[in-house]
Amino acid sequence: MNNCIRKLLLGCGLIMVAAGAMAQVKIGFLGTLSGPGAALGQDQYDAFMLAVEQHGGKLGGVPIEVIKEDDQFKPDIGLQLAQKLVQRDNVSFITGLTFSNVMMAVHKPITDARVFLIGSVAGPSPIAGAQCSPYFFSTSWVNDDLAESGGQLVTDLGFKRVFVMVPDFQAGRDAVEGFKRNFKGTVIQEVHTQLNQPDYSAELAQLQAAKPDAVYVFYPGAMGINFVKQYRQAGLLGRIPLVSVATLDGITLPALKALAAGAITAAPYSPDLDVPENKQFVAAFEKKFGRVPSLYAAHSYDAANLIDSALTRTKGNVADKNALRAALKQAGFKSVRGSFSFRSNQFPEAGFFRVDVAKDGNGGSLQTKGRIVAKNHSNLAAQCKME
Repeated sequence: MNNCIRKLLLGCGLIMVAAGAMAQVKIGFLGTLSGPGAALGQDQYDAFMLAVEQHGGKLGGVPIEVIKEDDQFKPDIGLQLAQKLVQRDNVSFITGLTFSNVMMAVHKPITDARVFLIGSVAGPSPIAGAQCSPYFFSTSWVNDDLAESGGQLVTDLGFKRVFVMVPDFQAGRDAVEGFKRNFKGTVIQEVHTQLNQPDYSAELAQLQAAKPDAVYVFYPGAMGINFVKQYRQAGLLGRIPLVSVATLDGITLPALKALAAGAITAAPYSPDLDVPENKQFVAAFEKKFGRVPSLYAAHSYDAANLIDSALTRTKGNVADKNALRAALKQAGFKSVRGSFSFRSNQFPEAGFFRVDVAKDGNGGSLQTKGRIVAKNHSNLAAQCKME
């Protein structure tokens, strides 16, 4: 009898262990963690894991396993890793996605597999419009929206003749189209440089010869560091106003410091935003990592808290896709950006800000100077046809 009871108890224990294993939710983190864009992906990952840590290693009360993968800024590698996460690792969510060229490669394979893709940086315009999916949510922006805010800012500043420079890839092209939508002056020259180009001396010579009222650029990560340094070294910063999007942030400013002082950027986030959740986030991030969080970190932190809010609503159930999607659409979390909700295409309805680089005791800091109200929008959501 004792042996029977012992076997019965052992069997129950095995069932409980199996049930516990089934309750764990797997999340794939797919981002650019090497090469020139590595700092962006690392900020995303660190912020996501900070949120998981703050929730006691769980999201929605459910134990979480995060499987980290590096797409190396290469769409083909990103696609291979996405297929691995979906087919072999059986993840319920994939998050991260740093650059738009990789997002375009993996978006359809992931969402066609009915795995929820929670983007926290890359927002190429096609997936906000005709190529939208009920299995994709973003906590960052549509590329067009970010660029539209840049165009509106340049218009509000009163500049009439502007020289435009962007890298030649999906996000760069979106950065030009969105800018033109809201800029009311004349683009006197539009230059598309090679992706990850380190030297801009030839383009800066063109720029000086054109004698613009201002320069508008989109150069994320290391590209932004190289460009702004060379712009300052050429004696242009302070002489020809520099306005940017996704170029001056918590990633690039530590390397640039006072070299970037005087530059202006349009941004969806700044670490000085007067939002209680943001103050807590910035303090925790600085304490743990010894640096100021970037907008990439902020949106990834929001992505983790979005998943947490959805799993809380579904009580950890990831099998019911309709219920999980409905829970995600509720956006039942408090964003570091303040007010946050989803549009019909499941991209965020959130604000953009004018942020200036000013000198301080550490060399340079980001200072929010007010909200940007864009007058025109691409209205990509109208092209998104999904239930």
